[in-house]
Amino acid sequence: MRFFETIFLEEAEDFISQLDPKIVKKIFYNIDLAEQTNDPRLFKKLQHDIWEFRTKFMGRQIRLLAFWDKVDKKETLVIATHGFIKKVDKVPANEIKRAERLRDKYFNIKR
Repeated sequence: MRFFETIFLEEAEDFISQLDPKIVKKIFYNIDLAEQTNDPRLFKKLQHDIWEFRTKFMGRQIRLLAFWDKVDKKETLVIATHGFIKKVDKVPANEIKRAERLRDKYFNIKR
């Protein structure tokens, strides 16, 4: 059973396409697991309805920020906005702002 389905915006796809294939495989494995288990170690709320997919690979913290799209009642979507390699303890505020801008743009286009 899946709790949600994940869709990737262009910025997220661009980020993923530049990563090592082993890292990409781990990211997709973790996202698939998060969709089935709703595990907060893999998918966690940050703030302002922005969430993060969390992947750790060979000491690197890879993050994909995301938001929920529950407008369509028949399926629950999570939209991955973009990704980055986390270098500090907290997710940088500019990355959260970027995710919020991409979320707003997504809903404006959808309407």
